[in-house]
Amino acid sequence: MSLFSYKQRNNINLVIIIALGCLIAYSLQGIFGSILSTLVMYTILRPGYLYLINRKKWNKRFTAILLLFISVVVIILPFYGLSNMVIAKIAELQNDHLYYQNMLLKFKNLVHVSRDLQNLLEEGLRKAGTWATELFPSLISGAFNIVFGLLLMYFLLYFMLIEHETFEQALVKYAPFRAQNAYRFAEEMRNTTYANVVGQGLISIVQGSLLGLSFLVLGYNDPLFWGVITAFICFVPVLGPPIIFVPAALMQMANGHNFEAWAMLIFGFVVIINIDNVLRFMIAKKVGNIHPIITVIGVVIGIPLFGILGLVFGPLLLSYFILLLKIYETSALATERLERIKTIPPEEAF
Repeated sequence: MSLFSYKQRNNINLVIIIALGCLIAYSLQGIFGSILSTLVMYTILRPGYLYLINRKKWNKRFTAILLLFISVVVIILPFYGLSNMVIAKIAELQNDHLYYQNMLLKFKNLVHVSRDLQNLLEEGLRKAGTWATELFPSLISGAFNIVFGLLLMYFLLYFMLIEHETFEQALVKYAPFRAQNAYRFAEEMRNTTYANVVGQGLISIVQGSLLGLSFLVLGYNDPLFWGVITAFICFVPVLGPPIIFVPAALMQMANGHNFEAWAMLIFGFVVIINIDNVLRFMIAKKVGNIHPIITVIGVVIGIPLFGILGLVFGPLLLSYFILLLKIYETSALATERLERIKTIPPEEAF
């Protein structure tokens, strides 16, 4: 005969489950980025996968492998290729000791800069270059971790796609809220993911491409490099393209190229910045939008955890947290109303 009652055994089992869950979560902290990447990629690829297997009647395994291959070609390879290009360029600028001195000398000709301030700016630029280099994942310096993370992500993603019904039913079954709230959370999570990854990604690519093209037309140095840098910076609404094209225009002005400088400033403030508002309005009508405050705070949270990918994952994590708070609030209010109804005497109910 057991020493514990039925309720006590359930409580003990719950404590053991929570303890083991915390231990497993702690053990998986090194691959948390891969798990989050898997969820994001699943959300993005799911509509196309369902369309091909349900409408076109394609084979599940073949469709999953095809979509994974397309994602590697369209997303992964360009991202790491551009990352390595940025790292190489920043390293080149850091090794060129005369670069910062010449740049500051030109600024001194435009605006008076004291010697102490010049030394401070020079040191700040070097540290900013080192910090930016560490943000980007390099295939050269971290090949094993990158390859392992990608293999794990695609391994999980493959089985999540071909067994999507089982996976989604399990999420609803074990979700800590009612089924209707689970479906609501899934829908809002999908919209949030699309708004931040697809929507903000599209805005960043367009703004980065416009800045790179304007640099090329106006004869600025390294248009591809600065276009890529702008695309990454555009994930942060507070900064955006001006942090790139304003100093570049001032440099041109210091060199005596006034037309190129004013043309860049006008095009930047009139076209590049405002294209953000136009595209963001169009995307908000389709899938919703993420408030700039959430984006900025999310970036502050995400960059220390995920590096450059924190530009995407940080706002997503914060948005998911806020969604959970909203659902909890809805459930709590519903429970409170139900309790009030139960306490109303029958004669007062009519």
